Amino acid sequence: MNVNDIKALADRIRGEVRKAVVGQDTTVDILLTALFSSGHVLLEGPPGTAKTLLAQCFARSISLGFGRIQFTPDLMPGDVLGTNLFNFQTNEFSLTKGPIFTDLLLADEINRTPPKTQAALLEAMQERKVTIDGDTYSLNDRFTVIATQNPIEQQGTYPLPEAQL
Repeated sequence: MNVNDIKALADRIRGEVRKAVVGQDTTVDILLTALFSSGHVLLEGPPGTAKTLLAQCFARSISLGFGRIQFTPDLMPGDVLGTNLFNFQTNEFSLTKGPIFTDLLLADEINRTPPKTQAALLEAMQERKVTIDGDTYSLNDRFTVIATQNPIEQQGTYPLPEAQL
């Protein structure tokens, strides 16, 4: 792709997102930068500022698979990554993939979950792979995390590691 193709693509994406979300042009530019550079984004803002809607519209505008995880204090790494479950009919374990196996993952209120669960997400963000019961599974090359956090309410939250920030 040349620069003009990328600019035209970015303009089309901006136009599609603007159909549903108004006044978030700077944030859309940040999401585009993350997309084109294989990065991730942390959106910080109070509730009700269309962070979730923006992530959904962005994913739809470029036909990416979309997943959302509401991070809570009781969320475990297996809830994000998935787990091996025993199938009594076949007498074998089979992988039940978690919501992380998508193209664009919205990690909603990421600072509400314990560090152990944050660390599971961090491996996926850094290496684009996850480890479940000692086996490694690759994630899609397009795998992108849009994480959100509420800067106002800090009670019941966990600090994010520098690598994740």
